[in-house]
Amino acid sequence: MVSKRTIVLGIESTAHTFGCGIVDDEGNILADVRSVYVPEKGGIHPREAAQHHSTHCSEVVKKALAEAHISIDKVSAIAIALGPGLGPCLRSGAVIARALAVHFSKPLLPVNHAVAHIEIGKMLTGAKDPLIVYVSGGNTIIAAFSGGRYRVFGETLDIALGNCLDVFARKLGLAPPYIIEGLHVVDKYAEKGEKIIDLPYVVKGEDLSYSGLLTAALRKAREPGVRIEDLCLSFRENAYNMLVEAAERALAHTKKKEVLLTGGVGASPILQGKLKLMAKEHQAKLYITPKKYMGDNGVMIAWTGVLLYKSGITVDVKESFIKQRWRLDEVDIPWIS
Repeated sequence: MVSKRTIVLGIESTAHTFGCGIVDDEGNILADVRSVYVPEKGGIHPREAAQHHSTHCSEVVKKALAEAHISIDKVSAIAIALGPGLGPCLRSGAVIARALAVHFSKPLLPVNHAVAHIEIGKMLTGAKDPLIVYVSGGNTIIAAFSGGRYRVFGETLDIALGNCLDVFARKLGLAPPYIIEGLHVVDKYAEKGEKIIDLPYVVKGEDLSYSGLLTAALRKAREPGVRIEDLCLSFRENAYNMLVEAAERALAHTKKKEVLLTGGVGASPILQGKLKLMAKEHQAKLYITPKKYMGDNGVMIAWTGVLLYKSGITVDVKESFIKQRWRLDEVDIPWIS
């Protein structure tokens, strides 16, 4: 008897991106369509982002189905990122996912956004049992699988690395745009830095704190004679080195032989280089999630949905509440033995 092919449609709407991905149970990416909210100034405005998602959700889903060359009837289930993330944005995605599930009588799959970043990285790189370094606008987490869950060995105690970089650049008037020629604007300015300026460096065991670094760097920017390039270099070096130190301690503690870098901030070649050297020192291999799937996307939600579906995990539409602070280590991972 030939088993039926599982195809999952996944919806991502935790922050600035409304994405729809379609993936089958062999890991084939059938569709990847995204619409990104870009604020006119400042950071993400949750209500405006949610309005963007509500406006573009229908066309994104239709384009994804067209790209996959399938009808909704061929989809086995609908996966939705229920958290963590920005409340209004999460709600906008949940509304369309629930509507699809109810109207077309499809199971609804509850995906944790952080788990999805990890699982897409593992699927695309072939990493089996890595120490995970997950860095994005809203999350900075060092984790590894143990006892049925991804356990957090280290994390930011205040703001995430991505948010820290963006706020720093924005306050200095360097951004938006945040990405220039494939590099974060802070990395770009740091290329011309020549001098290291003394700034806070806060690592507490395997945890780290960025708020003091951000405050001190912005204060330094107001001092006469301080070159922005030098300040960016110093800021970048402290921010990345803090993360690498915390990750190295976790690697020594867990004795893993693989390190997986995932999340949007992981696209930085400078950070990748630092982690590669760190992993090599411990005879471990660094796996880097392909750049296209480091940031938020519907494909990672769909693939994690496949894993949930195969494990028999669904959620009743009436119980599909969003969880803005849904922690990584609160999620059972039954597909790993």
